[in-house]
Amino acid sequence: MNQTIQLSHGGGGEEMNRLIHSLFFEAFGNETLLAAEDAAALHVNGPIAFSTDGFTVSPLFFEGGDIGKIAIAGTVNDLAMMGAKPLYLSAAFIIEEGLALEDLRRIVASMTGELQRSGARIVCGDTKVVPRGACDKLFITTSGIGEIVYGGISAHNISEGDAIIVSRDIGTHGATILAARESIGLWGDLRSDCASLWDEVKALLDAHLHVKALRDATRGGLAAVLNEWAVASNVCIELEEEAIPVSDSVRGLCELLGFEATDFANEGTFVLALPAEESEKALEILNARELTCNAALIGTVTQKRPGRVILKSPWGSSRYLELPKGELLPRIC
Repeated sequence: MNQTIQLSHGGGGEEMNRLIHSLFFEAFGNETLLAAEDAAALHVNGPIAFSTDGFTVSPLFFEGGDIGKIAIAGTVNDLAMMGAKPLYLSAAFIIEEGLALEDLRRIVASMTGELQRSGARIVCGDTKVVPRGACDKLFITTSGIGEIVYGGISAHNISEGDAIIVSRDIGTHGATILAARESIGLWGDLRSDCASLWDEVKALLDAHLHVKALRDATRGGLAAVLNEWAVASNVCIELEEEAIPVSDSVRGLCELLGFEATDFANEGTFVLALPAEESEKALEILNARELTCNAALIGTVTQKRPGRVILKSPWGSSRYLELPKGELLPRIC
């Protein structure tokens, strides 16, 4: 018998209690969560990073991940980009009446697997069930607390002469969601880059590299991150278009539909700025790891046009890489 979520699962009674204990407590169980208090009592030494995000991706399942995996990876990565070791997460579920219970179980299992990558734990949460049509199947909100173990990382720290590196090929998440939503068949192995990145960031920082800034290139993609950095530090970022890694599948989709890969969202790709003399070491570390094995040096920081990003083509021409405009891809995360 196919079981589905009913309104009674959000009513605070027996059905809700059974759902929480048989699914969420079983999947995320740890002594803090299982204490079932109104708030989690936590212990953190020193400065912390705190982040929150909502996830409404459609479709719920796609090549390379699902809404649950994104919910964990997205919050873990926000903490990691501040040099913070992810420790504690909360998770709130807004579930539409009629969602298949098996789909919810699959999503929760995906969340559990992604938590194991970073060592973070879900220590509190909330569950609401809304009538059919009140939301699109499932929304998840996660918040995270991490201990800042490497301080001083900021978009305001970038200076002339710094190198700009991207951790892997760009745009795969946005392209995957678009292809799934529009049933576009493409050649190649197109799948989302969705992944938690704390281990990769930690490897860079453990090597005592002087990382100035880190940012995961989610909505708005590479273009959004670099424009925000250029403004925050009042610098010009000059990119070599040919150096930016883009897969054949993403490139093909962009050519077919008129998109820019630099605008496409990522869920497991980050950008970093550091002194140019340390770029070779950073690339060596990243390219030795599975998730970042095609990291690339894509540009440098200058004072040519402060506050702007310049994209230089292989043919010697150049143009401004603008901040993305309009609603390119709704519901990508």
